[in-house]
Amino acid sequence: MSRRDRLKGLFDDTAQELAAANLDEDGSTRGPAGPVRSMALTLGRMEEESRAMQQALLSGERVVELEPDAIDMSFVRDRLADMPRNLDDELVHSIGENGQEVPILVRVHPDDDKRYQVVYGHRRLQAVRLLGRKVQAIIRKLDDVDVVIAQGIENSARRNLSYVERAVFAFNLESKGFERPLIMKALSTDKTELSKLISVAKAIPMDVIVAIGAAPAAGRRKWLALAQGWTSATASRLRTLLASERFAREDTDRRFDLVVAELARKPEKQEATEFDWTPKQDSKIRGRIRKTGDSCTIALKTGDAAEFGDYLSGRLDELYDAFRNVK
Repeated sequence: MSRRDRLKGLFDDTAQELAAANLDEDGSTRGPAGPVRSMALTLGRMEEESRAMQQALLSGERVVELEPDAIDMSFVRDRLADMPRNLDDELVHSIGENGQEVPILVRVHPDDDKRYQVVYGHRRLQAVRLLGRKVQAIIRKLDDVDVVIAQGIENSARRNLSYVERAVFAFNLESKGFERPLIMKALSTDKTELSKLISVAKAIPMDVIVAIGAAPAAGRRKWLALAQGWTSATASRLRTLLASERFAREDTDRRFDLVVAELARKPEKQEATEFDWTPKQDSKIRGRIRKTGDSCTIALKTGDAAEFGDYLSGRLDELYDAFRNVK
């Protein structure tokens, strides 16, 4: 099969995958979503990468062997899947029997010219490291923006990032100061879909996302629903479940289901607790705080109650932001 035919097959497979991504869980077609709206961009970027690789070969770029211990991870995380940990891992076993068929892409480390940094191929690097071999790699001169785009191209071509991994990747990029147009290019998505991705990673605490894992079967709609219903009380309700051995033993998709089931379960009715509040400075104002389950009420009486209530009401956004920042 010629290179041109292989490339055409890759494009056809990607188009079918993106079309499938536009189906709801019952198999019906929903309105145009981020994956389909960005199909042309994805295929165009893959074609650009193919041309760039051909140009690289013509310019003498070649695969070299490097010591795995001289290579560091990428500066931005793009997946939640565990790295191979032992020789029983499927990828390790495959490379052990067949050799490393696909080279990884690295750049010279920006802070140490004697080391390298992975652009993509983290799992292959770890597998080769466990086998005690040198890793096949292509060294390319790339800046941070190039790295982000290259990671995005590789993930678009392989479609190996789950929805929440895409969300975390987008959130991490924005947190590092990258502009949204660049993130859209890296993820082959549009402005609306990118906002939804980032909203998921912002709403759900990162330790919870890591505990659940990639959950590829959960998909866009389920992660968005979980994020939209997330509150501070949600994390408290999940604390026992996330720390349990049973939860840790399950695969990532089952862990997502357990989280959803726990949040859907009607919690046991909790006894209300009440206490009084008075300011440290001498004042006639009095407060009564009542907490039960996931609700809390504050009642102010006498003295400056009305004026103080207005003061609090006018600063609720500011106080809530301060509360979120210290969590």
